[in-house]
Amino acid sequence: MVHVKTKIDRPDPALVAELAKYGTATIHEAQGRLGALSSRLKPVDRSMSLCGPAFTVKCAPRDNIMLQVAISYAKAGDVVVVSAGEYEEAGSFGDVLANACLAKGIAGLVTDTGVRDTAELIKLGFPVFSLSHCIKGTVKETIGQVNDPVIVGGEIVYPGDIIRGDADGLVVVRRESAAFAAEKSREREAAEAGYIAAYKAGKSVIEVSNLAGVLAAKGLTTDE
Repeated sequence: MVHVKTKIDRPDPALVAELAKYGTATIHEAQGRLGALSSRLKPVDRSMSLCGPAFTVKCAPRDNIMLQVAISYAKAGDVVVVSAGEYEEAGSFGDVLANACLAKGIAGLVTDTGVRDTAELIKLGFPVFSLSHCIKGTVKETIGQVNDPVIVGGEIVYPGDIIRGDADGLVVVRRESAAFAAEKSREREAAEAGYIAAYKAGKSVIEVSNLAGVLAAKGLTTDE
């Protein structure tokens, strides 16, 4: 068995840059309401944002040896995605490893366990999304897998999938669907800009959203 797979298919960097322009909610809606990771996973700071190919790692709960291995092999622009059993009571990542990530140009970290040193992480500006903040330390005992598919936040994430994170949450885009997701996100952004312009021009939400027929069919009444 090979524990660390270093050769993964990464998406076109131009598509990663395109998807980075759009919010997670936009991408989620644009690709058919797919790919949203659990809302329990939160950024350490609301200003944090990330977008890049997933570099996945499976860790045992309360054990970060494989996370350190993954950081050692990840490439610039990657997002390290950690599956660790949704274990909240462990601080498996902090400012020391964040500095290691920054030195390599890693784009961010997503983990379904805890992190610590959050004030320092914010100062460093390294994007981290986690299940919890926890000061409890970890062991370095169990060998796991790097760049196998993992389940994080209720979604399966394959190596090379695009992970987009912002203040609202996280969404995964399949590598093979990235062009479609970018196109549909661009169309959705344009449509929403049109809605806002219509509101400013004095139209009602019911008019803009074409809800009159739907509401009438459902029997909505008013006192007008």
